[in-house]
Amino acid sequence: MNINEIMANLEAKHPGESEYLQAVREVLLCVEEVYNQHPEYEKAKLIERMVEPDRIFTFRVTWVDDKGEVQNNIGYRVQFNNAIGPYKGGIRFHASVTLSILKFLGFEQTFKNALTTLPMGGAKGGSDFSPRGKSDAEIMRFCQAYVLELWRNLGPDRDVPAGDIGVGAREVGYMYGMYKKLARENTGTFTGKGLSFGGSKIRPEATGFGALYFVESMLKDLKTDIKGKTVAISGFGNVAWGAATKATELGAKVVTISGPDGYIYDPAGLDAEKIDYMLELRASGNDIVAPYADRFPGSTFYPGRKPWEQKVDICLPCATQNEVSEADARMIVDNKVLMVAEVSNMGCTAEAIDCFISNKVPYAPGKAVNAGGVAVSGLEMSQDAEHLQWNAETVDAKLHEIMLNIHEACVEYGQQPDGYINYMKGANIAGFMKVADAMLAQGVI
Repeated sequence: MNINEIMANLEAKHPGESEYLQAVREVLLCVEEVYNQHPEYEKAKLIERMVEPDRIFTFRVTWVDDKGEVQNNIGYRVQFNNAIGPYKGGIRFHASVTLSILKFLGFEQTFKNALTTLPMGGAKGGSDFSPRGKSDAEIMRFCQAYVLELWRNLGPDRDVPAGDIGVGAREVGYMYGMYKKLARENTGTFTGKGLSFGGSKIRPEATGFGALYFVESMLKDLKTDIKGKTVAISGFGNVAWGAATKATELGAKVVTISGPDGYIYDPAGLDAEKIDYMLELRASGNDIVAPYADRFPGSTFYPGRKPWEQKVDICLPCATQNEVSEADARMIVDNKVLMVAEVSNMGCTAEAIDCFISNKVPYAPGKAVNAGGVAVSGLEMSQDAEHLQWNAETVDAKLHEIMLNIHEACVEYGQQPDGYINYMKGANIAGFMKVADAMLAQGVI
């Protein structure tokens, strides 16, 4: 495999798609050695096939706002790879959505889903529509218009979307309602549904809960545990909420949250009341965390800054892609952090990751750490197929087992002779091998 040649060809075909190209390069660098040990992969041109999505749907979404004015947005669905199961991946509604971001997310999702060992392929979708500031009626009309363009390409054994940034239970409900009406079927075609119509227990918390189960396993590798450890978290949305909730439950002290306006440092740590207030802040629609400092004396708001400057034991990026820069990584290393685990997708830049690995700081990528969300989505698909709903304890136990298995796979492929575990390499190779073997077995299609 000639990585430079493959990347040059991709950059020529997809100029400017920086997030997508970054994600591809990371995987290729990790799997190069194992790929070159399998001439059958090269003969079948597996890499060249794997880095391009199976298909991309791009469409106009036209809807009418509450003033009666016609609005237009762009909608996408990237069906990346279905070698091991139906396409599976979230839908993101945010002004920042571009095709490059969705391709990067779909590519990552392919390997993340493979790591869960559940039969799910990789996909991602979304629109540059932002629900923030819109009425429920406007959001409903947009969701219905989005699904109207896409519904024929969805189905429980074809493509199963879920939520993502800007898409929660409300938006999933509106989209599923329209899909059900058009398809005239009541199946598990969407996950993240409400509990009253096929949803799964602990789905909202699953990404954060699963991340902390992975963190617990990383700490065991370091011969320690999470009790009493200080944790820096970025973001204050659903993922950060789940991570903060489980970390606190396990005995850690979460001392930061952040938003676009800056970050909060709370040396006393988050408790149940403060975690609930995170949800209030999110629901307010202002997208700021500054009011936290007014509500809870002893905490401090740092405008326009990131939480990584604080000296803590564990750093958990929970906000968005590339939120941890090389400069941030150097601060984290200088602060003698025990470990870094991405809960957001590709939360660290390539330079930041290189900094962690070169300094032997245990670092785990989002495709492994945050797989709990899609794992519970896969469990929701199983419940829907059986026309059952499991209790929260059953789902949580299955989630815990899946995250332990993902950690074991990362260690198996990432253990280095000096004892350092390269979780990024391990996660990429483990996911790649499963997808590659499935593609090879199914022929050139």
